[in-house]
Amino acid sequence: MSVDPENGIVIALGFFDGVHRGHAELIKTAKKRAEQLGVSPAVLSFDASPESVVTGHAVPLIGSVRTREDLVRRLFGVDRFIVCHFDRRMMALPWQDFIDSLIARHSAVHLVIGHDFRCGHRGEGNPARILDYCRARSVGCDIIPEFALDGTPVSSSYIRGLIREGDIGKANRFLGHPFIYAGTVLDGRKLGRKLGAPTINLTGDDKSLILPANGVYATRALIDGEALTAVTNVGCRPTFGIGAAISVETHILDFSGDLYGRYMRIAFYEFLRAEQKFEDKFRLSAQIAEDARRTRAFFSDAG
Repeated sequence: MSVDPENGIVIALGFFDGVHRGHAELIKTAKKRAEQLGVSPAVLSFDASPESVVTGHAVPLIGSVRTREDLVRRLFGVDRFIVCHFDRRMMALPWQDFIDSLIARHSAVHLVIGHDFRCGHRGEGNPARILDYCRARSVGCDIIPEFALDGTPVSSSYIRGLIREGDIGKANRFLGHPFIYAGTVLDGRKLGRKLGAPTINLTGDDKSLILPANGVYATRALIDGEALTAVTNVGCRPTFGIGAAISVETHILDFSGDLYGRYMRIAFYEFLRAEQKFEDKFRLSAQIAEDARRTRAFFSDAG
């Protein structure tokens, strides 16, 4: 078909929570098709989890909309990221109307969907139906088969389980990139500063975000295009008896500066140890120094 490169786009469709290796297959195919057609690739996601809206039960997310968009742009070089509002009205929309809106509103000339993609009322818009519907409208469509790693299907739900367990190394293998926790730096109680290891306290930019298992992790703080070596504690700070509220505190090694109020991304790489209660601040301070040493060694060995 003849395509106007100024108007047509190829859209990869999905929720893309985590932007994992399976999602990467959709995005790479969309880029390939866009190049073949002389148009631009795009990724379409939703502002709310369709599963949460359909079932009524909140699904802890691997990343917010902002994190998904950042990963799509940074890892795949796709600048057009479309966010579609998902609510009960959208859930009840006939699937044909949804496909028509992609063609009419976004000038879609080709769609890329996963083998398990569903849309419309009761999920009646399945891949086979979408493929036939697109063909009837002279719109291309690719259906990407299930992607597996070491015999295990790559899925957001499986990766969420790994993150909950603190198995960040394996989660990252299935993601294809480090797990990112992002949010705004809060003015905390400055307990780390008293121990000689000042920390930033991060509040997630979405309260539905999943947190890794309580413990200490080798991480990197992404600041102004730099990836700075850091140690991150996820937990309730039992040594200070503060309470059950979970916090995400990061000590950036060899860094000084005011980061309060800034939006930050923390990339998790490796679980170092479980959270524990120390007898006094001196033992805790010594352990913090050891955590820093192990983190430096980890990144040195990893290159």
